[in-house]
Amino acid sequence: MSHVSDEIDSQPTAWRRAVDLLPSVRAALPEPGERVAVIGCGTSWFIGEAYAALREDAGLGETDFFTASRLSSRRTYDRVLAISRSGTTTEVIDALAGSSARRTAISTGLTLPIAEVCDDVVVLDFADEESVVQTVFATTTLILLRASLGEPPDALERVAVQAEEVLAGGQRPDLEQVTQFSFLGQGWAHGIAREAALKMREAAQWWTEAYPQMEYRHGPISIAEPGRAVWVFGDPVPGLLDDVAATGATVVCDDLDPVSDLVRAQRLAVRLAENAGLDPDRPRHLTRSVVLGAG
Repeated sequence: MSHVSDEIDSQPTAWRRAVDLLPSVRAALPEPGERVAVIGCGTSWFIGEAYAALREDAGLGETDFFTASRLSSRRTYDRVLAISRSGTTTEVIDALAGSSARRTAISTGLTLPIAEVCDDVVVLDFADEESVVQTVFATTTLILLRASLGEPPDALERVAVQAEEVLAGGQRPDLEQVTQFSFLGQGWAHGIAREAALKMREAAQWWTEAYPQMEYRHGPISIAEPGRAVWVFGDPVPGLLDDVAATGATVVCDDLDPVSDLVRAQRLAVRLAENAGLDPDRPRHLTRSVVLGAG
């Protein structure tokens, strides 16, 4: 059993802890009306995208998302929110150090370098990971942020129950035979689609792509064919599934919250890695954090 498999299984419990944690950390998170920039790298960048879309859709304030190395110096913000599991990533530290806005980090400890350049740190130490591949930290961060936007606890409990059902169920054998995955998501679910694609690439070295649902028919659908799959997060836009079915590609689209559906993609990535004789905890060329040298 890999570390990442255990971490995937732990997600519903971690999500419930995050919802319970919210009252004690709410003051450290963006307030309604603030202009916010969300930054991160890799998985954290994609979670930032999902949060930014959700916050704007909720009418709580302008929210931009950037990979940390591209935080705009020409725009003014009330707060910069950084998502960083390790708390050591060079681009994130540098972006925070150079910002004059209020700086908040979501990370896994108070003694990490990121704490030295922040005004507030929200600690999710119960969602830390042994694996290089991020799963539970990312999804727990997003559940916490969804709760902070006013999503009711009972709605988030349904997300956790869905994930438990995914974890208790079996894998779809046909998906283990697929040679290529295109992940699609509309609105905030686009960030989830990008994260699913990254998990497949990291863990299993699989050919994956990710697009907004409405953009998929503007070119990317040309690679769809039997033996490949199109995985839709959230409700499909009208006509999309019919267009994909006509290509002969396998369609994955179920009535799941995108975060619960991400758990299913995480499990499949681990399974594909193991089938290929790879170590899903330690993908090649990757480390837990990217710390750059000077110069």
